[in-house]
Amino acid sequence: MREIASRGQLRLAYFRWAIVTVPLMLLLGLGSGRLAPSGDENPWFVQLAKPGIMPPGWAFGVAWSILYVLMGLALALVINARGSRGRGLALLVFVAQLAINLAWSPVFFGLHKVDTALLMIGALVALALLTLLLFWRIRKVAGALLLPYFAWLCFAFVLLWQIHALNPNAGSLVPSRSADQIEIR
Repeated sequence: MREIASRGQLRLAYFRWAIVTVPLMLLLGLGSGRLAPSGDENPWFVQLAKPGIMPPGWAFGVAWSILYVLMGLALALVINARGSRGRGLALLVFVAQLAINLAWSPVFFGLHKVDTALLMIGALVALALLTLLLFWRIRKVAGALLLPYFAWLCFAFVLLWQIHALNPNAGSLVPSRSADQIEIR
């Protein structure tokens, strides 16, 4: 005879996953952001012309912290949905979009590759939407938890598009740390 878990047991299993996924998402996001100085800590970024829709620097840390918590909670819901049709694909697409998400900051802030970062965020928007839809099919709440993330990515795409338009030679404003600097006298 097959036993079915009670609501309390299912809730406890979810919380066990959330205790792992939420801090993991926050740590991965923090780690990605620390690979290269970002925001006002980055001399290259400070010199870029910014569009009028640019939020204050502190807003990015607050927004990403909230978004990573929501992503961790959504991930825990889907991981905990054992036996759900499409769960494996949803988790695979989640990991793919997360990899692009985590690679974006080092590419933009560290390598100063605005074109590449723009392509990456375009792919990220598409994969985040696919993740949201796949999560929604498994657990509506999991999909709903990703709505703010998707909205922020759409805003970030527009913001980056405007930064790109305002700074056609952004990569040459300030040499990256890895570039050799030679002074000829």
